[in-house]
Amino acid sequence: MKKIIACDIGGTNTRVALIDENYHIEKVLIHPTVVGNLDKFLANVANTIREAIDDFSDVIAIAAGVPGRVRYDGYIYALPNVHVTQIPLSEYLQKEFNLPVFVRNDAEIAALAEANVGPYKSCKSLYFVTISTGVGGALCIDGRLVNSSYEVGHTMTAYKNELHEFEHMASGTGLRRLCDMNGLNVANAKEFFDLVRNEHPLAQRVYKDWIHMLAEWIEMNQENFSPEIFVLTGGVMKSKDLFFEDLRRACPFSRIEECGCGQEAGLVGAAVFGFQSAK
Repeated sequence: MKKIIACDIGGTNTRVALIDENYHIEKVLIHPTVVGNLDKFLANVANTIREAIDDFSDVIAIAAGVPGRVRYDGYIYALPNVHVTQIPLSEYLQKEFNLPVFVRNDAEIAALAEANVGPYKSCKSLYFVTISTGVGGALCIDGRLVNSSYEVGHTMTAYKNELHEFEHMASGTGLRRLCDMNGLNVANAKEFFDLVRNEHPLAQRVYKDWIHMLAEWIEMNQENFSPEIFVLTGGVMKSKDLFFEDLRRACPFSRIEECGCGQEAGLVGAAVFGFQSAK
């Protein structure tokens, strides 16, 4: 059976797995990501693959998801959370392992997992959204990525007669800025949501603004791409019990669900991308 070496490279950890055509994960190895040094970063990815995979006989390709902008040929412009730039990851791994290497942004990779393996794979079109430190998104139609920018977090949005990047106001990190603009001092998104739960008057007003901002952004993407479903993930989903139904009510023309692949979306999506690209 054909297999893909799937890599999920984040700012904290690098995860490598061997995944077969049925998307069964046979092996997984997790190493801390080396940050701040390009040569050591590349060597760490290669060494993690060597340690994780002891039999390359059925492997047809390596595929990786990374938190940054990726060129069509797998060259990465920058990985801000890894503190390295101009990264020839695809070329480097091809030389190391003599295999085809396919690299894509991690939001797009996770979208492929949801569209092909997750519980909503029967949907013809699926828009993946992650709301965490920033905001990312990607559109799949018939299980394949289409041209929609994963940099959707940089969409400009109006708030109090000023224009702001959407993720600077609505992401988990951006919530602090939104609170600051309203005279509410919080350390993080969790503290904000706790205040909302405790019916803090100012926090509740900011919360309504946040829901409205999210809803407008989702409706904008609904109008632009007409997806059958939006699937949400990311750090803010830790507070889904508080806001998820409110968000759904604020978006009556969109179907919104929680992502189904969970923590394995990065690895499974990389395998999907690898199999699709190797054909």
